[in-house]
Amino acid sequence: MSESDTPPDRLSNDPRSKFHDEALLERGIGIRFNGIERTNVEEYCISEGWIRVQAGRSLDRRGMPMTLKVKGKVEAWFKDAAADTPAAD
Repeated sequence: MSESDTPPDRLSNDPRSKFHDEALLERGIGIRFNGIERTNVEEYCISEGWIRVQAGRSLDRRGMPMTLKVKGKVEAWFKDAAADTPAAD
């Protein structure tokens, strides 16, 4: 596994965040939280062990979705890298 096949320690979907990287998000990031694959993650941090997920349909005063920080074991991978690996027969 090369350096380019390793997702960053922290990444956000919010374009206003300093942890936002459009090029990496376009590759597709898979997130497994406490052993369960999640598709609704807004932001994650592997080293600190947390994810942010949307809190229902609630919006903040700027009209952005409210999020909750949930702590646990976080694993991340690039979906395009997983698709490139040959299947074992």
